[in-house]
Amino acid sequence: MSTETDFRSLLRRRRFWSAAVAVILMFTGMAAASNTASAAPPARDPTVISDWNAIAVKTLVGDTTKTGHPQVLLYLGFVQAAVYDAVVGIDRRYEPYRFHDRPGGPASTQAAAAAAAHRVLVRYFPYAQAALDAAYATSLAQVPDGRAKDNGTAFGVRVADSLIAARANDGRDAPIFFTRSLAPGVWRPTPPGFVSMLDPWFGFVTPLLVHSATEFAPPAPPTLTSAKYTRDFNEVKAYGSATSTKRSPEQTATAIFFSGNAFVQANAMLRDQASKRSLDIVQSARMFAAADMSMSDALLTVWHAKYTYGMWRPITAVNRADTDGNPATLADPTWVPLATTPAYPEYPSGYNSLTATSTGVLETLLHTQQLDLTVTSTAVPSVTRHYDTGSALRADVVDSRVWLGYHFRFADLASRNLGLKLSTWTVAHYFQRTSDE
Repeated sequence: MSTETDFRSLLRRRRFWSAAVAVILMFTGMAAASNTASAAPPARDPTVISDWNAIAVKTLVGDTTKTGHPQVLLYLGFVQAAVYDAVVGIDRRYEPYRFHDRPGGPASTQAAAAAAAHRVLVRYFPYAQAALDAAYATSLAQVPDGRAKDNGTAFGVRVADSLIAARANDGRDAPIFFTRSLAPGVWRPTPPGFVSMLDPWFGFVTPLLVHSATEFAPPAPPTLTSAKYTRDFNEVKAYGSATSTKRSPEQTATAIFFSGNAFVQANAMLRDQASKRSLDIVQSARMFAAADMSMSDALLTVWHAKYTYGMWRPITAVNRADTDGNPATLADPTWVPLATTPAYPEYPSGYNSLTATSTGVLETLLHTQQLDLTVTSTAVPSVTRHYDTGSALRADVVDSRVWLGYHFRFADLASRNLGLKLSTWTVAHYFQRTSDE
């Protein structure tokens, strides 16, 4: 047989088998389409992550027994940790935070996320159970009934219960009080409320991610007779006064814009990022967990430093400057800040730690300095600002806390630095892709 004949024979055989394979694939595809129609993939709408973040923030803010307390951010960290572990426990794209079990069969990440968030919030905020139950019913109604929904719901509850059990003896509400003797430089309750330090125990709670509250602690504040203290004292005295003639209208507007609730503002910014970047359910769960858990640890670090150093606020420093031993600082007993001073020591700044940590997490997760941030004020309703970069936002927050009369600049810068360092570390050590990815 010639080579030409052999070749033609080979072609005929190939055509036969190609046709046979095509027929097989056609029927296989029809069967797969039929199976897909009867068993749709488990629901995984990413908006459930942002929805439950908003529900959690509203629940925390609505607890009047914790208004203004730093501890609420710890509970938000609990929520996002449970949501993250529930989602990645099913998807397996990223390493879990602490829960390593899997659901028993196909499971909906959407149902698991809602179940985990609901379970944590009801456990710690029973006052809101009726509203939380209603929101939960609405969430589950968006997931098709079936085995995947049931498995996802059960898995989310298991994840949440495991986290709740693990945090049972973490130091919350320990009998720790701020009892430092009054002296120059030492914090004391400030007017008009003269309220004792809020949650002094918070800085001694077990962190969520970092090893301890001192791992990223700021350096000691400057002494009252140092050049740095003198410079920053005179700045806040001139620019942070309620009647300042140095502060411009634009600076006043910036100060007031950033005079509200930092964690509410940061989470609204995160929800906007999830939407504009079209994050899927896993990416969204990861972003919220990384940001809120890191912010919780940053604020815990700040609170430990506030308790340790117990530094007086500018209102006390300016009113009592004649006692600080520094001839370059002049007392003004009538001086008051632009806004009412919060009820805890000055050093370092909580607001700056949250802004730096949240933007630092975004920069690290997204691998870019160009964040395209939309920031909404909680002090001036419906007013927003846009920032191309996290550094631009951080700069305004540093300035604003001086212009409000809340902080010396060295306290703002110390918190900005610790927030950036802490966020870089947490993202490098948690929320990593699994080995098979």
